[in-house]
Amino acid sequence: MQDDLDMGAKLLIATGAVAVEPEGLPFGVRVLIDAAEEILVVSPRLATRIDWITSDTDRAKLHADERLQAVLGQLDDLGIPATGTIGADDPLVALEDAVRSFGPDHLLIALRSRTQSDWQERGLLDRIEERIAIPVTAFRLPFAD
Repeated sequence: MQDDLDMGAKLLIATGAVAVEPEGLPFGVRVLIDAAEEILVVSPRLATRIDWITSDTDRAKLHADERLQAVLGQLDDLGIPATGTIGADDPLVALEDAVRSFGPDHLLIALRSRTQSDWQERGLLDRIEERIAIPVTAFRLPFAD
């Protein structure tokens, strides 16, 4: 699911987790980030099923903000300017909203490790491929959160 990113392109990074060390990002991921002229990071709320059912998403919003700030800080440490936003509770809706407002050329998705992934991530890549018509690169790493 990986295509090359043209120089000067807009990259949307969706983060479900934070890399422990940004220097350890896979080479292809780093190439995409380095080639982008403009980067937007979206951090979906990723509420637990109980929190989502009871509409108690405050904790999820706090975690999303922490992820967002960590990723923006890591990009800044690498000398890569980026902006960011907290997305909707549903990761697909968060991505669709960001695609509509930002108009990216490529979507980079940092997924939580398989042991930390949650109900919202099951089948997410298939749903993204069906509904978002831009190249997508997804990757998993050992993550800090």
